[in-house]
Amino acid sequence: MIIRLEQGGWPLSLVDEVYVFGSYVRGALEPNDVDVVVEHGTDKRWLGESLHASINGRDAYVGMRQALRGRTRGISFQFRGRDSLRAEGFDLFLLWRRGEPLSVARDRLTSLKEDRSAGTAPRDHVLTAFQGVESLVPRPARIELFKRHVTGRVRITQLTLRDGYPADEEIAWHVRRRWVETSPLRRVAACALVTLEAEGVDLNSVVLHGKRLFGRGQPERCFVGLGWSGFGHMGRRLDVGCSWLEVMRPHTTKPMDALFVQPVRR
Repeated sequence: MIIRLEQGGWPLSLVDEVYVFGSYVRGALEPNDVDVVVEHGTDKRWLGESLHASINGRDAYVGMRQALRGRTRGISFQFRGRDSLRAEGFDLFLLWRRGEPLSVARDRLTSLKEDRSAGTAPRDHVLTAFQGVESLVPRPARIELFKRHVTGRVRITQLTLRDGYPADEEIAWHVRRRWVETSPLRRVAACALVTLEAEGVDLNSVVLHGKRLFGRGQPERCFVGLGWSGFGHMGRRLDVGCSWLEVMRPHTTKPMDALFVQPVRR
């Protein structure tokens, strides 16, 4: 990753600071992964691509992750999370700051000493519903859902989406009209609606990736999010009694996992 930062190029040219934290910094010999915090700026291209990713239900950070780690695995990235992690009491080890020679980062890296007594830290804010998909749930979402679950405000179920189209032909037509056949969002939207239909949800009350289907006179009862692009609205919708189905990784052919978050009425 340091070598790639040294080589530069977009979007690495946007990176301002890189921190390391967790068991790797403590010297654990076999950490689950290397936890890295990346602080970065934006430019016109970044804003445009982020907006396009949000509209299409994709993760805006896919390109930056790939640029930072290449084909390497075992690095877990947090973007723009420095201040929130510090507020939670995490010790962040500065690896590199823009303007510094990369040799400084290498020296800092080699200053970390192995400690055979340092074990791996358990992943924080983990629920049974996250089992097997922890890496697909961004830390801010994990924290928010964890707090709501432990305080009894929501019930969270992990679902594998069913393939197919909903039985309502008008709603199936809406999905086909909204997305072209080659779009992964067409399949994920159809599968999400089929799954909700099986769960007994009235599809006329569903908001699909930011847009109502039909039944405008009815209150919104369920929101379908694709790739966490609508996470900023999750808390507000749950507070007014709206369920949330989050499809974590849209795909054209592979099975897809989702979290079904339902408010608990008091």
